[in-house]
Amino acid sequence: MADLRQFRQFVAVAEELSFRRAAERLHMAQPPLTTAIRRLEEEVGASLLERDNRIHRLTPAGRAFLDEARRTLAQAERTLAAARSAASGRRTLRLAFVDSTINILLPRILQAFRQQHGALDFQLQEDTTAGQLEALREDRIDAGLIVLPVDCQPGLYTHLLVDGDMRVALPEGHRLERHARLRLEQLAGEPWLLFPRHYGPGMHDLIVAACAAAGFVPEVVQEARQMQTIAGLVAGGIGVALVPSLLQPLRPPGVTFRPLQGRRARIPYRLALAYRTPSELIERFRETAQAIAAAPAFRMA
Repeated sequence: MADLRQFRQFVAVAEELSFRRAAERLHMAQPPLTTAIRRLEEEVGASLLERDNRIHRLTPAGRAFLDEARRTLAQAERTLAAARSAASGRRTLRLAFVDSTINILLPRILQAFRQQHGALDFQLQEDTTAGQLEALREDRIDAGLIVLPVDCQPGLYTHLLVDGDMRVALPEGHRLERHARLRLEQLAGEPWLLFPRHYGPGMHDLIVAACAAAGFVPEVVQEARQMQTIAGLVAGGIGVALVPSLLQPLRPPGVTFRPLQGRRARIPYRLALAYRTPSELIERFRETAQAIAAAPAFRMA
């Protein structure tokens, strides 16, 4: 019967698509790794890798095995963490978050939750909305702070925390700075900064659709994953951008914010708590997060 060690070995080989690199990653020699994968295939009764002198891709059986192996390893880690937490009297919440929450909202939620509920360990990781949805499916996190909209997914729970909007971010001294509000069409012809679509398809599509409704396609000169990085590039004069209103209270130097006006001008920025497995711990976290997000500072965001 395959064990966790073999699962880890196969995951490394599948992710690296190279026995040499996988062996280096696992700190072991290559021949024993090759033998272990061959024995695993014999036990499964099917080839998991398409290979000759090198690995080309996973077979359908290999892709299925990889998905289940990742889930099994994640569950094993979760089981160990739960046992250790129970032994120490502490609980653990694996929480992911988008970068726009890190400077204001998330710290307040964490502080309030610890004050209210005492001993708790957070395993925190920053990730995109798309990355968090995948991590939830694979049981690598318990909950995530994601940006809506997302495609309907069976078994996914979402609770709205912040219902804000996107604001125009301009470099200080920009010719449009004199306007208190801007119409989206005024940004036609400007160099744009935007995040790659696969990091947040829902929000990316909202922005592109709003620009199309305003009669133009944004001329994207630079992509960046993090909203705070985009704000920094705006400050450097690289271009203009739409960023969450949640960033405005930070007042990043060199950046001027302006709200949008006009028909269908509002581009919503909706932050939600997402999870797949309800629990008492997640329910308490949701209550705390919604209470903090209901503060006037975030309702106005």
